[in-house]
Formats: sequence, C-alpha cells, structure tokens
Amino acid sequence: MRTILITGGNGGLGQSIARAFLEGEVDARVWLGVRSHREQADALALEFPDCCHPVTLEVTDPAAWTSVVREITGATGRLDVLVNNAGGHEDALLATMPAESWTRVLSTNLDSVFHGCQAVLPSMISRRGGRIVNVSSLSALFAPPGQTNYAAAKAGVVALTQSLAKEVARLGITVNAVCPGYIETPALEALPPDRRNAALAQVPMRRFGRPAEIAAAVTFLAGPSASYITGAALKVDGGIL
Repeated sequence: MRTILITGGNGGLGQSIARAFLEGEVDARVWLGVRSHREQADALALEFPDCCHPVTLEVTDPAAWTSVVREITGATGRLDVLVNNAGGHEDALLATMPAESWTRVLSTNLDSVFHGCQAVLPSMISRRGGRIVNVSSLSALFAPPGQTNYAAAKAGVVALTQSLAKEVARLGITVNAVCPGYIETPALEALPPDRRNAALAQVPMRRFGRPAEIAAAVTFLAGPSASYITGAALKVDGGIL
C-alpha cells in the first residue's frame, strides 16, 4: 500500500493525477488537498470511497501542512508520495502588475512547494524512501511576456527541485518536476478563441495536451521504474521547447 498526497485536488490536473494513481495501483490511498471549493474532489471520493480522501489544505500555511501530514501519517503510518500540484496565475505586464499579485503568485506556486516538501520530509527520511513530484510549468523554461510572477515562481520550483534532489538522494528519496505546456483544462478553455488559436499555433503537434498525459508523467516519476531519476525537469509540451 502506498499513501499519496496531491495538492490542487479539485482542479483538472489534480483530478487526473489522482485518478491515474487510483486506477493504476490496487492498494493506493490518495489524499486530495483542497483549499475551499471541493465538489470535484468529493465526487472522486464517492467513486473511490475506500481509498480517496479529500482534506482541507491551505498550501501557503505551514501549520496547515503540519496538521494534514500528521493526520495522514496517523491514519496510515506512512506518506510515500507528495505531488505539489496546487498553483495559479495572475497575468499582467510587470510595469502595471500590482505588488499583491506578485506576492500571491509566488506564495501559491513556490512557497507552497517549500512548505509541502518540508512537511513530508521527516516521514520520508525516517522510512528512507519517498517520491516528491512538483508540477512546474513550461513557463519556467520558456517564459512568456505577461507572466513575470508566474514564470519566476515556476522557475523557482525547478531550482528547488534540483537542489533538494541532491540533498536527499542518498536517503532513497527522489525529487522531480514536471513542466506542462498547454493542457486542456478549464483555464485554457476559458481563453478567447484568438488566444487559443495563437497558443495552438506554437505547438508543433498542433494539439493541446490532455490532463491524462501529465498524469502519466507524474505517476511514472512517482513509481518504481523511475528510481534512478532525480532532479529532473520533464517538459510535456508537444514539442514547443
């Protein structure tokens, strides 16, 4: 049995990642960290009542992380996998970006990964094993205009991943990042047609990615077949970069 914690569990990517674990591992127990709105997470828990558990988690609050990790390890005695998937963006040109947008985006996308990794490491270190997968973004590697806050945060996630991977490698813990490109999520679907078409024109495969394709990368990096991969930043972008 493996115990898995996925943040951003109410969103399209979080749901797809959770489903991949639940359908791919017979004994997996998945905990879905959700901030407030949790309709999709609750629906998935109804579908997998014995092994899917939504839990309230404010990812920017270290005390909330401590509480949730204590709850999970108290119930299962272990925490094998952390997927830091929660995030969000508030796009604007830097010249007119409100300082609050900078702070919120850095906190949600980068600080949350720091707090999450720090919260789960004691349990993983004590068991001398674990998998951490951080969902970054292609913006970390190929930063577009209008996303200085988001690109900086996601680039920070990649650097954090690479540094932490070196710190814990000898303890049997791997730390990797996935960098999605344009993925068919509600946020992408909400774009005006002209912006969707412009985005699609950048993709050599001439299609957007599917959430299940990101989930496949995450579950691979979290699985036994990736035991010698750590510190990687795997782009899943249809060939943009």
